[in-house]
Amino acid sequence: MYQSMGCCDIFPYYSKPKHEKNCKYRPYNCPYAGAECSVTGDISLLIKHLKNDHKVDMHDGCTFNHRYVKSDAGEIDNATWMLTVFNCFGRQFCLHFETFLIGMSPVYMAFLRFMGTEDEAKEFSYSIEVGGNGRKLTWQGVPRSIRDSHQKVRDSQDGLIIQRNMALFFSGGDRQELKLKVSGRIWKDQ
Repeated sequence: MYQSMGCCDIFPYYSKPKHEKNCKYRPYNCPYAGAECSVTGDISLLIKHLKNDHKVDMHDGCTFNHRYVKSDAGEIDNATWMLTVFNCFGRQFCLHFETFLIGMSPVYMAFLRFMGTEDEAKEFSYSIEVGGNGRKLTWQGVPRSIRDSHQKVRDSQDGLIIQRNMALFFSGGDRQELKLKVSGRIWKDQ
């Protein structure tokens, strides 16, 4: 489906760099968020790279149910949990979960990115929910393509955002430890 022979367009040499920046056949950047990774390539190369070099969790299926735990939830630091990749409808999706500051307020954010083009990503939708103590927060959207950097998606706040006090409330207990259960599903739009 997304395996192709590449770009066949012909350009004068001076317009080639501009074309390469936006060509739909250009290589993808590694979607791993923990550190800046310089690996680029097609989707199959990136899948091997994520498994072998980043030891990313790979799952088959279109639903997920994850727990995110942090023993000292009082620390205000940018933290990124391990990336999880889902193989669903024969395509790959990256689930991101992290904490950062919006202004002075610490938040947690969960979002999904699609390993393919922006147009292909629009064929899918997803929902993510987090809850506890009789409450539930749900986000529904279209996954962003990995063409959009992890930072760009995060900065646009295009995902489930949970204020820290609400995350601690969902976690129960003494409100010192983060224990979030994040679940969701991916489906193909008709």
